Amino acid sequence: MNLREFEYLVALAEQRNFHRAAEICNASQPTLSAQIRKLEDELGVTLFERSSRGLILTQAGEAAVRRARIILHEVTQLRDEAAGHCADGTRRLHLGVFPTLGPYLLPHIVPQFMRHFPSMEILLTEEKSTILLQRLIDGQIDAALLALPVEDPQVTGQKLFCEPFHLAVPSGHVLAGQDRLSADALSGQRLMLLEEGHCLRDQALTLCRRYGAHEYDGFRGTSLETLRQMVVAGMGLTLLPQLACIGANAQNHIAFLPLEADGFQRNIGLYWRRSSNSGELMEKLSLIIAGVVAELMPQQG
Repeated sequence: MNLREFEYLVALAEQRNFHRAAEICNASQPTLSAQIRKLEDELGVTLFERSSRGLILTQAGEAAVRRARIILHEVTQLRDEAAGHCADGTRRLHLGVFPTLGPYLLPHIVPQFMRHFPSMEILLTEEKSTILLQRLIDGQIDAALLALPVEDPQVTGQKLFCEPFHLAVPSGHVLAGQDRLSADALSGQRLMLLEEGHCLRDQALTLCRRYGAHEYDGFRGTSLETLRQMVVAGMGLTLLPQLACIGANAQNHIAFLPLEADGFQRNIGLYWRRSSNSGELMEKLSLIIAGVVAELMPQQG
């Protein structure tokens, strides 16, 4: 039993003539007749009464035709839906990104994505890294931009770029006039950091311990923008990733100082499920993101 037999059945029911039904199905009359007999044998019932007056549908035939029309309609719907997808079965990409990266990278990525994939829809989710990873594993999102390392056997991915951290200081601070700082300049400084749960907070705390800096007590930022505004207000210093610094010193109230030491950076990668069949799409997306970052941070290229 196959779809072609259902097409023959419906055509014959509508035309009540083997010759006309065969023409509509683009088949020979003997072929159509043989397939109808085969279908009757498989179902164990007579579908058509053959008489001198023509073909008459039996009650079993009427029931079979109704069911065949439903099946053919569903197949048509399936084909139409599949036609709206890319070759890998995707017509919508649900991308996750963590909050200290999303606002500074997504506005540059999304237009490029839409230009390269005009028929696809991109959905965005901004969450902390641990939540994104779990949603990725659970199939709630298709891919996620995450800070390395990402160690889970259910996901795969690749590093896209390295983003340095800069020390953000008020424009009137004693360090503000320097082009670059050695890590020793952090010794004794009090840095404002993000609240618990941000991977950037953990990295900043590690650097503080390594170079003798301390966390600013009594304040923890909910976002990088909050930290930046606190620096502008002269409340203290903080570490910001480079993408968050681009264009942010336009008001001339803040200075971003590169640090000459290993470890003042984060590595960003794109990750997706190993079981996904969208590897080709992810490779193309990786190239788009890497190209955007190379334009934003050419010195890192």
